[in-house]
Amino acid sequence: MKTISFLVIVISAGILAGIVHGMLNIILVEPYLDNAIGIENQRLFAEGQAKDTPQFWQQFTDYRIWQKQGSIVAGAMLGASTGALFGLVFAYSRKSLPSDNDIKKALILASIMWAVLYFIPFLKYPANPPTVGEPDTIAFRASTYALFVALSGFGAVGFAFLYKKMKNRKFLAFVGYAGFMGIMFVIMPPNPDPIGTSMDLVNGFRIISAATMTAYWIANGVILGWMWKRVKPDAVPAA
Repeated sequence: MKTISFLVIVISAGILAGIVHGMLNIILVEPYLDNAIGIENQRLFAEGQAKDTPQFWQQFTDYRIWQKQGSIVAGAMLGASTGALFGLVFAYSRKSLPSDNDIKKALILASIMWAVLYFIPFLKYPANPPTVGEPDTIAFRASTYALFVALSGFGAVGFAFLYKKMKNRKFLAFVGYAGFMGIMFVIMPPNPDPIGTSMDLVNGFRIISAATMTAYWIANGVILGWMWKRVKPDAVPAA
């Protein structure tokens, strides 16, 4: 393995896919955030926690501009970290993935990691707009979500090893993983915060968030597969 080439294409693919994710968030997700934050602002005005003044709106506008500009940077950081993990798993499992095309191989692995690290946890803890939830429960919600992602990820790795060792009835590995995650769904605590805003807004936010994250994994798979095909970091040098 050419270490430098491997690191360059893995990190680059992740960052590029993360930038795609950040741009899609600005275009598709931010309008839902604007609506959710607008509802929260009106609640603050009604309860007297803030005043509807030009100064408030100027500070609010400046803050939202800063947030939106940071979406690209946040996407790149997400891509660099998640892309590094994706690249390591791809390098380890590439030969066992079906297809002779590196792009197809990367897309197959991306779909698996999307399901294990995002979609299955999403089913248990679906995304909510930032204004939905109590500040006092942020640490609890973040830790339970992270734990569920870890359980899903390590569970998938464990049953993947079991799958490789099984000569017959390999489907039992899938059944075992499904059963394990079913138990985790029951054991892990639910989101403690009630949803006090429009469910149309919340559901729209969840659907768009899932779409942009799906686009991220597709982009990461395509870009990494294409770069791997061109650079061939695992090629053995000629004698």
